[in-house]
Amino acid sequence: MKENICTAIGIIGAFFASLVGGWDSALITLITFMAVDFITGFVTATMGKSKHSVTGKLNSKAGWVGLAKKFSVVMMVVVAVRIDVLLGTTYIRDATCIGFCVNELLSIVENASLMGIPFPDAIKKAIDVLQKKAGRADEEAEEILTEMEENNHDKDV
Repeated sequence: MKENICTAIGIIGAFFASLVGGWDSALITLITFMAVDFITGFVTATMGKSKHSVTGKLNSKAGWVGLAKKFSVVMMVVVAVRIDVLLGTTYIRDATCIGFCVNELLSIVENASLMGIPFPDAIKKAIDVLQKKAGRADEEAEEILTEMEENNHDKDV
Protein backbone atom coordinates (compact mmCIF):
# COMPACT_ATOMS: atom_id res chain seq x y z
CA MET A 1 0.00 0.00 0.00
CA LYS A 2 2.75 2.45 0.99
CA GLU A 3 4.67 1.72 -2.23
CA ASN A 4 1.55 2.37 -4.33
CA ILE A 5 1.00 5.73 -2.64
CA CYS A 6 4.64 6.71 -3.13
CA THR A 7 4.48 5.62 -6.79
CA ALA A 8 1.31 7.66 -7.39
CA ILE A 9 2.85 10.74 -5.77
CA GLY A 10 5.99 10.28 -7.88
CA ILE A 11 3.98 10.01 -11.09
CA ILE A 12 1.93 13.11 -10.26
CA GLY A 13 5.08 15.04 -9.31
CA ALA A 14 6.87 14.02 -12.51
CA PHE A 15 3.84 15.02 -14.60
CA PHE A 16 3.67 18.43 -12.88
CA ALA A 17 7.44 18.97 -13.28
CA SER A 18 7.25 18.14 -16.98
CA LEU A 19 4.35 20.57 -17.48
CA VAL A 20 6.29 23.47 -15.97
CA GLY A 21 9.54 22.65 -17.73
CA GLY A 22 11.35 21.00 -14.85
CA TRP A 23 12.01 21.74 -11.22
CA ASP A 24 14.88 24.24 -11.44
CA SER A 25 15.98 27.37 -9.61
CA ALA A 26 13.67 29.69 -11.59
CA LEU A 27 10.56 27.68 -10.70
CA ILE A 28 11.65 27.06 -7.11
CA THR A 29 12.22 30.81 -6.67
CA LEU A 30 8.83 31.63 -8.20
CA ILE A 31 6.98 29.13 -5.99
CA THR A 32 8.90 30.35 -2.92
CA PHE A 33 8.07 34.00 -3.70
CA MET A 34 4.41 33.04 -4.23
CA ALA A 35 4.27 31.35 -0.83
CA VAL A 36 6.01 34.24 0.93
CA ASP A 37 3.66 36.71 -0.79
CA PHE A 38 0.61 34.74 0.30
CA ILE A 39 1.87 34.53 3.89
CA THR A 40 2.81 38.23 4.09
CA GLY A 41 -0.56 39.12 2.56
CA PHE A 42 -2.27 37.00 5.20
CA VAL A 43 -0.31 38.69 7.99
CA THR A 44 -1.04 42.14 6.53
CA ALA A 45 -4.77 41.34 6.45
CA THR A 46 -4.60 39.96 10.00
CA MET A 47 -3.17 43.34 11.03
CA GLY A 48 -6.10 45.05 9.28
CA LYS A 49 -3.91 46.78 6.67
CA SER A 50 -4.73 44.84 3.49
CA LYS A 51 -5.40 46.73 0.27
CA HIS A 52 -7.50 43.82 -1.01
CA SER A 53 -10.54 44.27 1.19
CA VAL A 54 -12.76 47.21 2.07
CA THR A 55 -12.09 46.85 5.78
CA GLY A 56 -8.40 46.01 5.38
CA LYS A 57 -8.98 42.80 7.32
CA LEU A 58 -9.03 39.13 6.35
CA ASN A 59 -11.46 38.36 3.56
CA SER A 60 -11.92 34.80 2.30
CA LYS A 61 -12.91 36.00 -1.18
CA ALA A 62 -9.72 38.07 -1.47
CA GLY A 63 -7.70 35.04 -0.34
CA TRP A 64 -9.30 32.77 -2.93
CA VAL A 65 -8.82 35.37 -5.66
CA GLY A 66 -5.14 35.59 -4.69
CA LEU A 67 -4.75 31.82 -4.87
CA ALA A 68 -6.54 31.74 -8.24
CA LYS A 69 -4.12 34.36 -9.57
CA LYS A 70 -1.15 32.32 -8.37
CA PHE A 71 -2.56 29.23 -10.09
CA SER A 72 -2.95 31.31 -13.26
CA VAL A 73 0.69 32.36 -13.01
CA VAL A 74 1.72 28.70 -12.94
CA MET A 75 -0.48 28.12 -16.00
CA MET A 76 1.34 30.98 -17.76
CA VAL A 77 4.61 29.18 -17.04
CA VAL A 78 3.12 26.07 -18.68
CA VAL A 79 2.20 28.19 -21.72
CA ALA A 80 5.74 29.61 -21.83
CA VAL A 81 7.18 26.08 -21.73
CA ARG A 82 5.03 25.07 -24.70
CA ILE A 83 6.09 28.21 -26.62
CA ASP A 84 9.73 27.29 -25.95
CA VAL A 85 9.05 23.80 -27.28
CA LEU A 86 7.38 25.18 -30.41
CA LEU A 87 10.19 27.63 -31.11
CA GLY A 88 13.01 25.32 -30.03
CA THR A 89 14.23 27.81 -27.41
CA THR A 90 14.72 27.75 -23.65
CA TYR A 91 14.57 31.39 -22.62
CA ILE A 92 10.84 32.24 -22.79
CA ARG A 93 10.01 30.14 -19.73
CA ASP A 94 12.91 31.62 -17.78
CA ALA A 95 11.91 35.18 -18.72
CA THR A 96 8.33 34.38 -17.71
CA CYS A 97 9.47 33.05 -14.33
CA ILE A 98 11.70 36.06 -13.76
CA GLY A 99 8.92 38.48 -14.72
CA PHE A 100 6.48 36.86 -12.32
CA CYS A 101 9.19 36.73 -9.62
CA VAL A 102 9.51 40.51 -9.94
CA ASN A 103 5.73 40.89 -9.50
CA GLU A 104 5.75 38.62 -6.44
CA LEU A 105 8.76 40.41 -4.98
CA LEU A 106 7.06 43.79 -5.41
CA SER A 107 3.99 42.44 -3.64
CA ILE A 108 6.13 41.04 -0.80
CA VAL A 109 7.87 44.40 -0.37
CA GLU A 110 4.51 46.19 -0.48
CA ASN A 111 3.10 43.86 2.20
CA ALA A 112 6.18 44.37 4.35
CA SER A 113 5.82 48.12 3.95
CA LEU A 114 2.15 47.96 4.99
CA MET A 115 3.25 46.04 8.09
CA GLY A 116 5.72 48.81 8.88
CA ILE A 117 8.82 46.81 8.01
CA PRO A 118 11.42 48.90 6.14
CA PHE A 119 13.04 47.16 3.21
CA PRO A 120 16.78 47.27 2.57
CA ASP A 121 18.29 49.03 -0.45
CA ALA A 122 19.66 45.65 -1.58
CA ILE A 123 16.08 44.48 -2.25
CA LYS A 124 15.35 47.57 -4.37
CA LYS A 125 18.55 46.98 -6.35
CA ALA A 126 17.65 43.30 -6.80
CA ILE A 127 14.22 44.30 -8.15
CA ASP A 128 15.87 46.68 -10.63
CA VAL A 129 18.28 43.95 -11.79
CA LEU A 130 15.45 41.41 -12.18
CA GLN A 131 13.35 43.89 -14.14
CA LYS A 132 16.21 44.52 -16.55
CA LYS A 133 16.89 40.78 -16.84
CA ALA A 134 13.22 40.15 -17.66
CA GLY A 135 13.37 42.94 -20.23
CA ARG A 136 10.87 45.22 -18.59
CA ALA A 137 10.79 48.58 -16.91
CA ASP A 138 7.34 48.49 -15.40
CA GLU A 139 5.99 51.95 -14.51
CA GLU A 140 3.68 50.52 -11.84
CA ALA A 141 6.66 48.81 -10.20
CA GLU A 142 8.58 52.07 -10.21
CA GLU A 143 5.62 53.87 -8.62
CA ILE A 144 5.31 51.22 -5.89
CA LEU A 145 9.04 51.37 -5.12
CA THR A 146 9.03 55.18 -5.03
CA GLU A 147 6.00 55.20 -2.73
CA MET A 148 7.64 52.68 -0.39
CA GLU A 149 10.89 54.65 -0.35
CA GLU A 150 8.95 57.75 0.63
CA ASN A 151 7.12 55.82 3.38
CA ASN A 152 10.39 54.43 4.71
CA HIS A 153 12.00 57.90 4.57
CA ASP A 154 9.04 59.39 6.49
CA LYS A 155 9.46 56.75 9.22
CA ASP A 156 13.19 57.46 9.50
CA VAL A 157 12.62 61.19 10.01
